[in-house]
Amino acid sequence: MSRGSSAGYDRHITIFSPQGKLYQVEYAFKAVRNANITSIGVKGKDCVIVVTQKKVPDKLIVPSSVTHMFKITSKIGCVSTGLIADAKSQLTSARQQAAEFKYKNGYEIPVGYLAKRIADTCQVYTQHAYMRPLGVVPILCGIEFEGKQAIPQLYKIDPAGFFVGYHAIAAGHKEQEANNLLEKKVKSAPEKGMTYDEAMEAAILTLQTVLGSDVKPTDIEVGVVTVDEPEFRTLSEEEVDKRLSIISDRD
Repeated sequence: MSRGSSAGYDRHITIFSPQGKLYQVEYAFKAVRNANITSIGVKGKDCVIVVTQKKVPDKLIVPSSVTHMFKITSKIGCVSTGLIADAKSQLTSARQQAAEFKYKNGYEIPVGYLAKRIADTCQVYTQHAYMRPLGVVPILCGIEFEGKQAIPQLYKIDPAGFFVGYHAIAAGHKEQEANNLLEKKVKSAPEKGMTYDEAMEAAILTLQTVLGSDVKPTDIEVGVVTVDEPEFRTLSEEEVDKRLSIISDRD
């Protein structure tokens, strides 16, 4: 094998190539993009909005059974982009960790700590030959209460185990284009942060723009968590339709 060649280095997760790459980890990122789903998360001053595409691959499938929005706890929501089977395995583990934390400590697990625990597991999956990285990128959202202060939280975790908090973030097929648009929206937002309506509009408009067409209520899922209503919930089709009408009227 020539020293500059990458041939063979993608057969094992634990072996670096001469260029310093772990190809199996890079393939996991590619698996997320190949799912052809784009997800958006936007944090406001008193809310977090997550939006993702909803694709029903077969007319025989019941549309209500297809989702990328999940509850980890009643107050922590997750939108998973990538391989949905991997996502469900990851969510089962996350729910177990959240339940154990509450049992031992007597209060809900903080969003940032849960993101760290999920990221730690993802990182371990890059170190052992008998494991493979999960082809999924979860975006976590929730409201943390510190005394009387309520702080919206938005985290993204990648297959390599890297996680960090964001003002706004995208994941999936059109990730880079969406992040460029979100960066402009965050820069032009008020210093205190976006309102609920502004964050909702920013998330949906960004998704519409990168997809290059208007979306129907059946094409997207919208999850919200606010300071006044800290429980994570998914908007109904009627609520999504109402939001899309408001946005189209403004345009």
